[in-house]
Formats: sequence, structure tokens, C-alpha cells
Amino acid sequence: MALFVRGLLPVLFAPLCLLQSALAAPDASPQGYWLTEKRSAIVQIFRCWGGSLDLCGKLVWFRVKPDDPNPSGWDLKNPDPAQRKRPLCGLMFMYGFKPAGTDTWEGGTVYDADDGNTYHATMKLQSDGALRLHGYIGISLIGASEVWTRATQPVPACPGQ
Repeated sequence: MALFVRGLLPVLFAPLCLLQSALAAPDASPQGYWLTEKRSAIVQIFRCWGGSLDLCGKLVWFRVKPDDPNPSGWDLKNPDPAQRKRPLCGLMFMYGFKPAGTDTWEGGTVYDADDGNTYHATMKLQSDGALRLHGYIGISLIGASEVWTRATQPVPACPGQ
């Protein structure tokens, strides 16, 4: 009887241990909703299209300050005048991030509506669960980074909606 019980314990407890470690581990994918570093926007990151492993992202909420010169949230800085009346809410501005190792995605591009420029970019999930987005021109050593945190609250409606 002792042999049976001893042999049965690992069978019963192994799935529980696996479940506990899976629940405790941070999400190993950047897919989901992210609050930007200044807490002024929420971005949704998702698989781009067609079964690709590439990741894309779109703006799903942003804060409009009372004195904001662009209270309607239009893409006013876009270099293409025809695009300046498109809404920022729902704008897909991150494209083509390819898996490049553990917790790292490279080869992406990011459109910055604040200045109308598009930058090369990489993403890395940090050990604390935050997401580091690094945008650059030319070589990645020269650029800027932001650290985003997972959004834990429901996404509010975009301004004007």
C-alpha cells in the first residue's frame, strides 16, 4: 500500500505544480493591451494577419488634455496631407515585429503621430513583465526607448466616441 501511495503522489501533484508555475509565470508574449510610459495612451498588440508570427499594434485609447490643440485626435502631423484627417483612435502604427529570440521582436516599424515620422523598432519583454519599445533611425544604438506596462483595467472609449 505504501508503494502505491508513494507512486500516486507524483501523478496527482505534478499537474498542480505545472498549473501553479504557469499561473505565476509572466505572459511570454507582448500580445494584449499596454499602457504607455507616460500613461497617456493604451496600445493593443496582436498578430498582424494571415497566420504570420509578426506582431502589429494599434492605438485604442489616448488622453486629450483640456488645452490640447488637437482635441479631435486627428493625425495632423502626417507627412501625407491626405492622411491628416484620419483619426488616431484605432490607428495601426506598429508593423512587422518578428520573433528574434526569447522575449525579443525585431524588424518592426513604428509611426510616431507626434512628429509624423516612422522609425525602425524592436520590442523586448523584460523580466518584470514590462515591455521595452526601442525606436531608432539607422542603427539601434541611436534612438529612444519607452517602457510600457500591461493594462489591467478595461480600455476606455477613445475621445469623441
